[in-house]
Amino acid sequence: MLIRSGDTVEVCTGNAKGTRAKVLTVLPEKDGRRRIVVEGVNRVYRHIRRSQKNPQGGRLSKEMPIDASNVLVVCTACGKASRLGAKVAADGGKIRVCRACGADLGTMKRARAKKPANA
Repeated sequence: MLIRSGDTVEVCTGNAKGTRAKVLTVLPEKDGRRRIVVEGVNRVYRHIRRSQKNPQGGRLSKEMPIDASNVLVVCTACGKASRLGAKVAADGGKIRVCRACGADLGTMKRARAKKPANA
């Protein structure tokens, strides 16, 4: 997946459409679904019973995961929400690229060290 935690994304569907926020976590793929947790998006309430640890009890608000296909990454160079692509860099590694302006958005895989030739 090209989206990483710490990226700024724009939600393109649902109640929070148009919201720009930071990705908190990227969850591993499960049943073919790539999911991410975005700051302030898809908030739910968890009701907590009174206990020694939490003497008042009440409602705890937290973010739940959304599908990764429902967000677009905001490019740091052009400021537009766009899809990401991958390119092979000059050193042989892979980099993330903005589809709108072509700007480099960081590395995905570093180039492998070449093995010395047997002589």
